[in-house]
Amino acid sequence: MTGLVAPGARLIDATTGTVLAGADLDARVAGAVAAYQAVPPGAVFARSGLTVGSVLRYVGAFEAGRPVALLDPALNPGTLAELVRRFEPAAVVGLAEGGAGAEPGDLPKGYRTAELDGLGPAWLRETPTAELPHPELGVLLATSGSTGDPKLVRLSRAAIGSNARAIATVLGIDGGEVAPTSLPMFYSYGMSVLNSHLATGATVLVVDGGVLSRDFWAAFDAHGATSLAGVPYNYEMLAKIRWTPAKHPSLRTLTQAGGKLRNEMIAHFHDKIGGRFFVMWGATEAGPRMSTLPAEDLPAKIGSVGPALPGGSFTVLAEDGTETTAPHVVGEVVYRGPNVMMGYAETAADLARGDDEAGTLRTGDIGHLDEQGFVWLKGRIKRFGKVFGVRVNLHDIEEMVRDTGPVVAVSGSDKVVVYCEGIDADTAKALAGRLSEGLQLHRSGFDVRPIDTLPQLANGKIDYRSLEAMA
Repeated sequence: MTGLVAPGARLIDATTGTVLAGADLDARVAGAVAAYQAVPPGAVFARSGLTVGSVLRYVGAFEAGRPVALLDPALNPGTLAELVRRFEPAAVVGLAEGGAGAEPGDLPKGYRTAELDGLGPAWLRETPTAELPHPELGVLLATSGSTGDPKLVRLSRAAIGSNARAIATVLGIDGGEVAPTSLPMFYSYGMSVLNSHLATGATVLVVDGGVLSRDFWAAFDAHGATSLAGVPYNYEMLAKIRWTPAKHPSLRTLTQAGGKLRNEMIAHFHDKIGGRFFVMWGATEAGPRMSTLPAEDLPAKIGSVGPALPGGSFTVLAEDGTETTAPHVVGEVVYRGPNVMMGYAETAADLARGDDEAGTLRTGDIGHLDEQGFVWLKGRIKRFGKVFGVRVNLHDIEEMVRDTGPVVAVSGSDKVVVYCEGIDADTAKALAGRLSEGLQLHRSGFDVRPIDTLPQLANGKIDYRSLEAMA
């Protein structure tokens, strides 16, 4: 796959109703490609909101062979300036993305402003970088904001293409599909929705506002969108407002990734959508999907994230250090596939590196395989806390009280702090008692706190760092 846009692909601008397809879309992409020829050699930073302009800047960079970092337009100007200093991009485009209150900040030292046809206002680097990026490098994405890790994930063009095709295969995406931009482009899940639809000649409805917005659903219905992608918090909120797919006749597929959704929520939406609910698992480092639970395996396999995508495979790293595919052996899940990243980047010099990972990703997730090769996850290696010196799995603690609604457990000072959305003080006390009894530890080791709304990152995931700071 050399490009991202297959014949028949369309972009619909929900704001204006404009449809870009065929020769018109080709011309706009070609214009962006030509504009990048006026940019000095090197990688590009693209501030990427949910606009047609952002999509064209991204696709144009990919078609032009320019490595492109998709960035949150609401990124703090100081953080953006630090990223520019460290990675020395040839250009920063999308300066007007994000609207009022999302300005990129002051012009960095060593850059000049320019207006580029097809790209808009940009910062251009005045001196070339010491080393050019690796020729196979395609996309750069920030690692999960929930950990605050400042590294960029280096994804090859081949990794992006192979993952787009694999996702399209397991979800049955074809030219008749219309996917709305329900997730940010700079978030790997949102990017993969865009990639998998454009690469198969389907339609992307570019709409901002999110799944709780009336304007989002008005555009969804007006343009006959057929699917919805969401993270667990999206589905929890939709359930809370008693949203139902029945109100949107064109909707036929729901997908979920970005964390663990409660089994009862999976069953609920699987039933509501009539059996087209797909649970997916991935990581930014895998470009980003690794597995999909086929909808037909619900509810029998509820709780699993499914088998590997086509072209990929799983093993489990057992306690003795050996890798195995034997069922029910618990350990770190290891993924292998053509979509695995080339490695991380912390400076401009890292962008020139080749493939450091050789197609293998240690996921950092604990789990096991079953007899059919389906993955069952038990939590993260690093998500542990201590209660009176006893090591406890924070994921297990969340599972013990998840029936109350959205919940997050974080490590406190020799205790675990559990934030539960929408409960009262009496319920919090009862839950602390449940945890104490279930884990055979004194109840003072469990600080259960009501919270109106769990804080979110821009990609819809829970902001663990903020909760840890509160704890």
